[in-house]
Amino acid sequence: MLHERKELLHEINNTWEYQSTFIKWTREQQNEFLDICTGLKGPRMTYDVFFKESVNPEYAPERLGDFLSNVLGQKVKVLKTLPNDSVRITLENTLLITDIVVELEDGRIINLEMQKLGYKFPGERAACYIADLLLRQYKRVRGNNKEADYRDVKPVYLIVIFENSPKDFKNFDNETYFHYVRPLSDTGIELNLLYNFYFISLDIYDARMQNNTVDNKLEAWLRFFSSDRPEDIIELIETYPEFKPMYEDVYKLCVDTGRVMNMFSEELYELDRNTMKLMVDEMQEEIDDLQKNNENLQKNNDDLQEEINDLQKELTREKENNIKKLAASYMDNNPLLTEDKAMEMARAILE
Repeated sequence: MLHERKELLHEINNTWEYQSTFIKWTREQQNEFLDICTGLKGPRMTYDVFFKESVNPEYAPERLGDFLSNVLGQKVKVLKTLPNDSVRITLENTLLITDIVVELEDGRIINLEMQKLGYKFPGERAACYIADLLLRQYKRVRGNNKEADYRDVKPVYLIVIFENSPKDFKNFDNETYFHYVRPLSDTGIELNLLYNFYFISLDIYDARMQNNTVDNKLEAWLRFFSSDRPEDIIELIETYPEFKPMYEDVYKLCVDTGRVMNMFSEELYELDRNTMKLMVDEMQEEIDDLQKNNENLQKNNDDLQEEINDLQKELTREKENNIKKLAASYMDNNPLLTEDKAMEMARAILE
């Protein structure tokens, strides 16, 4: 059902709106678009429109429920999607590929994020947003039942999927792609602190799994999200046929040239802006580090100069003491020698 490349190019060249959008892209971006729409490459599920077309909790909650079950390691069922009214740092909403909040059948809440470019300070950021999520649930529980207490507040989960991981994860281990983080006590006491974090690095997973077969359902989901290689897609739907309808939904979308072009154009715009923002942030960080290093060097130079001045003063005092001792020796041996003359003779000798 997909376009042939020649047919697709003909449609673009003969539609003014399509052509004006297409020529704004780089050659690499044009080829990526053509490859996706002709099936030479698979759709990248990290694009928001493809993600929502394949794993949309509104009309296919069982798909998202299956993914969440494999992440959490327990069977869960998505009850409904909740409005995402978290207070985001300026521009942060536009930096997310997707951001979905769902309530499970047992009352637990999960916030699923997918980031094309991983944010700086992922730990601090995650802590702030899960605190916001927990407070929202507490207010909702109390709003529904004034007699409710803290025991009625269910655990909350933040699942963050990185297409390109932050440095914290790459520097930690280039093999570990799945991190489950929860509060632990140094004494072993068990307290239900309600919040749980999952961090998943698709880039690290994909690098590790190239030329390797998928061994379990969680790995299958991560391959679904991370790989656009046709051979991986074929292997995946042969081993796990339940992924075939998800790809079919996305490929049906790819037939609509105008819609996919608009989506692709928006994604590229956000990616370019995000990349530029990260580059500026990293350059500013390097400038700050250089400034800090320069200040440290200046302080070290000042400290060293102070030590040199102290040593020079100590040497001057020692020299004056030696001159006085030698002058006194001259005067003892020659009572007719004046003190000034003895000091002059001693200074001439020691200097």
